[in-house]
Amino acid sequence: MQQAGSNDVMETSNFRKADYQREATGSLTGVRVLDLSRLFAGNALTQMLGDFGAEVIKVEPKEGDTLRGWQTHGVETNWKLYARNKKSIALNLRHERAQQLLRQLAEKCDVLVESFRPGTLEKMGLGPHDLLDRNPRLVIVRISGWGQDGPYSHRPGFGTLIEGISGFASFNGFPDREPVLPPFYMADAFAGSYGATATMIALREAEKPDGKGQVIDISLLDPLFHVLGPQAANYRLTGKVKPRVGSRSTNSGPRNAYRTKDGRYVSLSASTQKMAERLFKSIGREDLITNPRFSTNAERVRNVDELDKIVADFIAQKTQSENVAFFEAAEVTIGPIYDISQILEDRHFIEREIIQEYPDDDMESFPMHTVLPRLSGTPGSIRTPAPALGEHNREVLARVGVDGSAYQELLRAGVVFEASE
Repeated sequence: MQQAGSNDVMETSNFRKADYQREATGSLTGVRVLDLSRLFAGNALTQMLGDFGAEVIKVEPKEGDTLRGWQTHGVETNWKLYARNKKSIALNLRHERAQQLLRQLAEKCDVLVESFRPGTLEKMGLGPHDLLDRNPRLVIVRISGWGQDGPYSHRPGFGTLIEGISGFASFNGFPDREPVLPPFYMADAFAGSYGATATMIALREAEKPDGKGQVIDISLLDPLFHVLGPQAANYRLTGKVKPRVGSRSTNSGPRNAYRTKDGRYVSLSASTQKMAERLFKSIGREDLITNPRFSTNAERVRNVDELDKIVADFIAQKTQSENVAFFEAAEVTIGPIYDISQILEDRHFIEREIIQEYPDDDMESFPMHTVLPRLSGTPGSIRTPAPALGEHNREVLARVGVDGSAYQELLRAGVVFEASE
């Protein structure tokens, strides 16, 4: 394994350089999505639909989706990744004419996604009742922090607040330090994934001969609490709040992140009896198998401090790559803890094309996550780069009778915007 810091770490030639396919492929080809959402959750949801062929029409304000502002060295990396396979129109939704255009567009769409505060669409005359009256098969996805009802529904819906109140942060981190919030958009990511699944379920219903559209209420809170498992039941049974244990597990041991000789880390888990015994044999401590302090999982968890020191001392004598090779040969479950420089070198990431390089105006090429999930019969595709603001105004609005002089009038009136303004 090449060490981070090498001049060759970022060799993009390791990755397949792909061309945008342009032609829609995937089982959602023919589905039309009107995306009014902002930031991460909605964009992740509609990216998945777009990757599998749906036509996603992104509706942006004059300043663009907030995601455009999350830049690295002046490059809109988040936007480029999560707005691929989308079309952009820029509308002033405070203008009555823009609201009228949205109603007309919604009549021609299968899905509408929004992430305004609850009640905002209703104030514009674009609430579910109005939209479903015009298009009874429309699937309306409403993303918010707390849900469309409940005493907190009016609060700002930032993922950070959700990651705190959900219970996640309370048991994430180390016992002698403050709770740790995740360093990525975790609540939004789960909401986007659950939202895409919910959209497909609702589309299946709408496609039935007597099917109808419906409203999907996706909060950032519900999916995150859902994936945290039986926390409520565990508390009811024990009367104890789950403690912060760092990288350890309260269910099995040893399980931790261990520092290696070269200053890197490995993750090791011996969560079954056979795996624990295999680990003890491999490090020359077969005596631990019959030692009453470590002979069962319950005892290993109870005496985890002592056990962790034994394992950590052994691992500290070898480099990261040496540890991985050693324990893999002994059939012990271990893996390296990578940073992104190592990921970009790793042959598994390369051969499975988890990252692909695409043409880009701001970089030599832009590395993008591949399309997920992987389908054998109807795979998705990356067809177009993220659009410029209002790039598709004329194309999309022509479908509702706006072209030529009518479009120019909308521009002058500030109903629509273009990136060149």
